[in-house]
Amino acid sequence: MPQTTLTQTIGFIGAGQMARALAQGFVAARLVSGRQIVHCDPVEAATHDFAQKISGAAAAASNAEVIQKANVVFLAVKPQNMPAVFAEIGGKVGTEKLIVSIAAGVTLARLCDGLQTTRVVRVMPNTPALIGKGASAYALGSAATAADGQLVGQLLGAVGQAFQVDEKLLDAVTGLSGSGPAYVYVMIEALADGGVRMGLPRDVALALAAQTVRGAAEMVLTSGEHPAALKDKVASPGGTTIAGLAAL
Repeated sequence: MPQTTLTQTIGFIGAGQMARALAQGFVAARLVSGRQIVHCDPVEAATHDFAQKISGAAAAASNAEVIQKANVVFLAVKPQNMPAVFAEIGGKVGTEKLIVSIAAGVTLARLCDGLQTTRVVRVMPNTPALIGKGASAYALGSAATAADGQLVGQLLGAVGQAFQVDEKLLDAVTGLSGSGPAYVYVMIEALADGGVRMGLPRDVALALAAQTVRGAAEMVLTSGEHPAALKDKVASPGGTTIAGLAAL
């Protein structure tokens, strides 16, 4: 078995798509092995899918068992299900466990109150983490250490890019990168519709639109140039691009 970087056992309370994506990323990056992962979900299909995707991962009988066995526990449940999680594991965590919540909108204060612990990190991930291209931000609770922050950054880095921010900025992160994929999908659809309107086959138009967005994003990320400068390089004087920009 390839040697792994981390010695911790990682737990997941909730075994849905995002939990599976994170776990697969951790294993693919060789941060942990599947045998260092334990998970629990009340939905049998989610537990089954998690076990299928992450070889060697152990299914726990309860959330309390995840807390008992894991050093780092991800709360990967919907915000509306968090009260039930608090009712089961609140007061059972202790400061020796690091809790990482990916539930949108559930504040550090609420997490600390419900869990009765302050060694908590709040994360806002996004769905491209499912393909290893996520953009995440995270904020540390009052008892989370710098080492905890580094660990969470390392784990989230296995499924994309991660940035530590103050909690007050997480609402902005939610609107930008959390919801942002939906905005980009609308833009891709609109570009493809424009191509179809001008006579391109739907599949060709959609592939061209998606690849164009992918390429443009990579240019921003790798060139170091401001988007405005990159835009100007495409817009020749009196050309079609500047005409399109003026129309937009």
